[in-house]
Amino acid sequence: MSSPYVIVLSDAEEAALSARARSGRGAYRDRLRAQIVLAAAAGRANARIAVELGVCTDTIRKWRRRFAAGRLGGLNDARRSGRPPVFTATGRAEAVALACALPAESGVPLSRWSCPELARELAGRCQVAASASTIRRWLAGDVLKPWQHRSWISARDPDFAVKAARVLDLYAGIWDGKPLNSNDYVICADEKTSIQARCRCHPTLPPGKARAMRVQHDYKRGGALAYLAAWDVHRGQVTGRCEATTGIAPFTRLAGQVMTAEPYASAGRVFWIVDNGSSHRGAASIKRMQEAWPNAHLIHLPVHASWLDQAVRHEVACDEWRSSKGDRLMSVT
Repeated sequence: MSSPYVIVLSDAEEAALSARARSGRGAYRDRLRAQIVLAAAAGRANARIAVELGVCTDTIRKWRRRFAAGRLGGLNDARRSGRPPVFTATGRAEAVALACALPAESGVPLSRWSCPELARELAGRCQVAASASTIRRWLAGDVLKPWQHRSWISARDPDFAVKAARVLDLYAGIWDGKPLNSNDYVICADEKTSIQARCRCHPTLPPGKARAMRVQHDYKRGGALAYLAAWDVHRGQVTGRCEATTGIAPFTRLAGQVMTAEPYASAGRVFWIVDNGSSHRGAASIKRMQEAWPNAHLIHLPVHASWLDQAVRHEVACDEWRSSKGDRLMSVT
């Protein structure tokens, strides 16, 4: 019995189907469907095509009908509905955000999250009934493993609260309970040691069409340098210099570079917030600073609390940015 779907091919369709039927690299299903349509266009019956290609007659009818309705596009796989999604993108985002937050922020008495605990917290907070394995799969997709990360820091200075409060008040523009004047400035200073100055022996070639970026392995060393920085807290400006090493003399040169420049040279008070490093430790450093610049006041952070120094926090943020950009080498001329 002849098929009601008579196939008449255009020249372009015949060329495309012939190339697909002869292709040895294409998918077998595409090759088979092209052979079915070509045989049908040649006037062969469905039963004969089924015998020649080794498939059932229903398969011939299906692809003959699909081609008659959609032409070449009808030979593509139809979109499968699949299992409807159980969880929304918002629910998954809530799970990831919860995993990246400290348990203490949610009032949970835990030092770190586990997947079962995340599942219970997510169900109670967002009414998302995801299993522990589902949450583990979501986190694995974003390479997150909060149960394998734990960090802490202990206060070692017995006067931590007093010293930290004094520094935080300066950040807020307050000293001795009174607002700072417009002619007062707050500076955070820190040293970043052992920066390796180096450059590639040959320039890096940017990526192009079908070509990856080319970076030569060899480079020339320019020696290690120490970078000293003074961060103006309220103006958002940094003054820096490179030195061969750290110490009292390099820090003194940094202080002189800042204090001899405006607006600090004519300022009423300049508060220098520093850690307890050897370059500026103890009462001797306070006396040394005041003798050199009477309007400078050296304020020490609590012991083992350099993370309160905004210059350190700014430095860490820059390091994270550099690491996210890959291998960026400094060239010092």
